Amino acid sequence: MVKAVVLGAAGGIGQPLSLLLKANPLVTELGLYDIVNTPGVAADLSHISTPAKVEGYLPANDGLQKALTGASIVVIPAGVPRKPGINAGIVKDLATGIAKYAPEAFVLVISNPVNSTVPIVAEVFKKHNKYNPKRLFGVTTLDVTRASTFVAEILGDLSLSKEVVVPVVGGHSGVTIVPLLSQSSHPLPSGFAKESYEALVNRIQFGGDEVVKAKDGAGSATLSMAYAGAEFASKVLRAVKGEKGIIAPSYVSAEADTTGSAALAKELGKELSFFSSNVELGTEGVTKIIPLGKLTEAETALVKAALPELSTNIDKGVNFVSEAYKPQL
Repeated sequence: MVKAVVLGAAGGIGQPLSLLLKANPLVTELGLYDIVNTPGVAADLSHISTPAKVEGYLPANDGLQKALTGASIVVIPAGVPRKPGINAGIVKDLATGIAKYAPEAFVLVISNPVNSTVPIVAEVFKKHNKYNPKRLFGVTTLDVTRASTFVAEILGDLSLSKEVVVPVVGGHSGVTIVPLLSQSSHPLPSGFAKESYEALVNRIQFGGDEVVKAKDGAGSATLSMAYAGAEFASKVLRAVKGEKGIIAPSYVSAEADTTGSAALAKELGKELSFFSSNVELGTEGVTKIIPLGKLTEAETALVKAALPELSTNIDKGVNFVSEAYKPQL
């Protein structure tokens, strides 16, 4: 039995994400939670002819506790687009609920800024003595999805987009997003111009802005993010069921695999408590953090540019929680 829970299920990402999880044959129960509209979303989804039983909860009557009880996997898309301060508070409160009611669940954080919200969840779990770094993931899959799609476009064959695999490392915003295009399963055309390469990197890093602009201020990347979140959730569920050899980039704690993260720190020339790189998934969550491998000069420069920003983002998340837990005078 697999109970998947979506926190923020009535939002722009939450609804299509809940739909995709309802359609996933590995999910037998779906718990939906949000501050408004969740019973309606649950009723709508419950009419879909797939096995997952759906329940929707609101904050009243211990809704968060009911949604989380028995959860195998919790996905958090809750929050307000491009409002980091508000999202930090929302994620802290939801993490407190998970620590209390579903401490063994695999937790997938989508709420931005992921570079800071994942450390927030980790710190809250530590405060409750429930922290298992192997079970906490920042979902960076949208960067990977974009990279695959854009490379397939350049190769002139969108049918390749499901096959193209481009590792994307670092973090999940702007310059912290580092596509390792030299390691793409489908190499870029020979003689691909430097300007074209730079434009492609920029498009992968700032793809979210492209969507915001196209939606004319009426929203952000919700549908593609829901797809990416459901894809990553599916990989975690398959690994937990015992499927071997599943590798995907995710923003995880260095503590999830100290040997792998020590090798990564050596490559980076710096120790970071969180970083996104390829991780091997297993029944316990993260089984292995995989080092970056051979990089081009351009990629090395991108990684170097990402580190200071990442470091600041992580500190922001950690400091937010320590401030929140300070005794009130």
